[in-house]
Order: sequence, then C-alpha cells, then structure tokens
Amino acid sequence: MLINDKLAIQTAELLLQVNAIKLNIENPFTWSSGIKSPIYCDNRLILSYPEIRKFISNEISKFIKSKFQKDFYVAGVATGSIAIGMLIAEKLKKPFIYVRPEPKAHGAGKQIEGKVLEKLPVIVVEDLISTGKSSLNAVKALEKKGIDVLDVFSIFSYDLKIAKINFEKANKKFYSLSDFSKLVECLNKNMDFSKSDLDKVNNWKKDPINWLV
Repeated sequence: MLINDKLAIQTAELLLQVNAIKLNIENPFTWSSGIKSPIYCDNRLILSYPEIRKFISNEISKFIKSKFQKDFYVAGVATGSIAIGMLIAEKLKKPFIYVRPEPKAHGAGKQIEGKVLEKLPVIVVEDLISTGKSSLNAVKALEKKGIDVLDVFSIFSYDLKIAKINFEKANKKFYSLSDFSKLVECLNKNMDFSKSDLDKVNNWKKDPINWLV
C-alpha cells in the first residue's frame, strides 16, 4: 500500500535521479529468488545524497508517527535497511535493532542485533520489497523471540502479487513510499524510454516468473 500518491511520484523521481533504479530490458537483472527483472533497485545509493535520504527518512517517519502513538522499537532488515532504519529510529527517538537473514555462524550466533530492553512491539523497515521474503523472514525471527511485529515500511515496492499473497499469509501489512506503478508514470514522462520498452516493463509486472524479453 502506498503512503501517499504525490510522495510516491516524488520518491520515484528522486530514485531515478540518482540512478538508484536502473532499467535494462535486453539484459535483465537476476534476483536472489531467480526472477529475471528489467528493473534493478539499489536504495543504498540514496545514503550518499544527504537531502534525498533526509526526505525519505522524514516522510516514512512522519507516516509511522501518525499511525502509531504507542511505544515501539524500529527494526531494520540487514543489510540494506540498517542505515535508513537507523535514520528513521533517530527521527522518531525510538530504540533500534536489526535482523540478519540468519543467525551468525560464529561468535554469539545472534540473528537479532541490538539490545531489546523491554518487550515492546517493533515496526520493520525495509529498503525494498519484491517478493516479501526477506521482510517476512525478519518478522518470523522477531516473533520467534516473542516480539510482536506491527507493520513493515519500505522505500520502494515492486507491488507484485506474490508479495501481497505472502504478507496476507503472514497476516501482516506493508506500506511503501513509492512503487512500480508510480515508477512507470515517471518513465512515461521521460522521452528516453519508448512505448515498446514500457510495454515490456508492464508485461513483466503481470507475470515476472515467466516474463520473456
């Protein structure tokens, strides 16, 4: 679910501006899930741009603050969401922890890093939601420790059907600052992309697993 349509357009434009979103139809990118995509989103790049990271962390923080008045922790999903999650926690003046994809194979063997001082619920921060697998893996790890997870918040979502199904199964909601549809709106305004290219991008969204160039 989008936080706000206007903000979604602004965010997509900013991500394109700093090349955090790349488009390559002829040589698509391969995700860890094996899905081939004409779009690659690397939101770590926004951290190098103070005004953009400020805008994004401000807007997500404002929405979270309007939604929850009770106490909670902020949990980032390692590694891509640690920095943005920390910025959001700082703005909200909330404790911060982060969740690894799996427990460390050495040392204390922890999966959740940071001190959980009391049994408060957490909101999870992601940089990107594709299938929802990494977000829900973090949710599962937190709940396994008896920590209640409220919602998941991300910078960008591909808005794929599989993500919606996975979140529904887990009985969780996710909110994004921008998503695939708003990205396509921005690409439509850009003369560098032909109608044929945009049709191929839209066709990918309809069936990403079986999409062919």
